[in-house]
Amino acid sequence: MTTPLHRTVAAELRRRIRSGELAIGASLPSEAELCREFSASRGPVRQALATLREEGLISAGQGKRPVVLDAVPAQPFESFLSFTLRAELTGYTPGQRLQEIALRRPEPSVAAALHLEPDTLTVQLLRLRLLDEQPAMLERMTYVEAVGRSLLDADLNAGSIYAYLLARGVDLHAARHTFDAVAADTTDAELLGVPVGAPLLRERRLTTDSSGTPIEWSDDRYRPDVATVTMTNTRSSNAARAAVA
Repeated sequence: MTTPLHRTVAAELRRRIRSGELAIGASLPSEAELCREFSASRGPVRQALATLREEGLISAGQGKRPVVLDAVPAQPFESFLSFTLRAELTGYTPGQRLQEIALRRPEPSVAAALHLEPDTLTVQLLRLRLLDEQPAMLERMTYVEAVGRSLLDADLNAGSIYAYLLARGVDLHAARHTFDAVAADTTDAELLGVPVGAPLLRERRLTTDSSGTPIEWSDDRYRPDVATVTMTNTRSSNAARAAVA
């Protein structure tokens, strides 16, 4: 399957921004220059630039050449559930290393979030997520036993847990995300390659099925040099869209 030209152009410009070849504050090549470089018409080039603007990487231009605004892309709200999808959408190669998985009783706060009795067994896992083979995020996930038991026999280094669960008919319907900053503990420091006490971006996520029943609680901790939060709202909507990269 041939990759659409606008995706090829966007991926190459994203790579240049991420590597520093196009530094923050630098102007992008003109549309005409990009058309010549990629043997493309203006349509795919403009579509590629629109993608980078949506990710917050470049300015709108407004008659001038777009300027690089950031080296860390934001992702659309729809990709929140899957680290793998977020990585692929923004040109990174995702990876993962499972550290542990076990059946155990959750901490009281997690049991309360999942509406479980304190002595109820859950499936808990610790997994390091990678971007281009570099540590990016450490996830601590807790699933109600009925949902998570199949993960005990799965290859969790193969890809997205959400894709695995969806393929088995698990009803992943909605999620509430809470973001804050937290100091790295010894586990975070060892696996993410940061000093103990270093600030990390934390995302706490409660996922529910279509009936509103909680099925997963996750505490994900990102290195701040690979993650940002962007929120966008409009006058026509009461809801804000948030994105994490």
